[in-house]
Amino acid sequence: MSARHRWPSPEKDKYLEPPNQPAAGLAGDTSEARRKPRFKLAVDISIHSQSCGLLKGRALDISEIGIGVVLGEDIPVGEVVKLNIPLPSGPVTICATVRQRSSFFRYGFEFVESNSVREILESACRQLAVQQAASGRP
Repeated sequence: MSARHRWPSPEKDKYLEPPNQPAAGLAGDTSEARRKPRFKLAVDISIHSQSCGLLKGRALDISEIGIGVVLGEDIPVGEVVKLNIPLPSGPVTICATVRQRSSFFRYGFEFVESNSVREILESACRQLAVQQAASGRP
């Protein structure tokens, strides 16, 4: 398995924020029904894929059940991957299923959770909510 280290290009960055999402704070269109709220999380992550090897991506937002990421190349929808995510409370490695791919290489991953990882994700989302509320971002 070869390691690929491609970061999304700066040209793609201007397309990463959908027009109906706020740039900071709680991420998500209020007209859209979601199971869990999303929070901004702009960090570099690594993705271990059986079909593509080691990939690098940029997280955009996170919830207790999933994460939005921009990748520099395609990864198959439906594949289960391992994500290494630097959360505010510390790094976490979690398995996730590639659920969707939208334009400009934005992917939605749904966590394959265990109880211990679920507690870490809930805590991280609470921490992000407090931080983003304190900074005055919606």
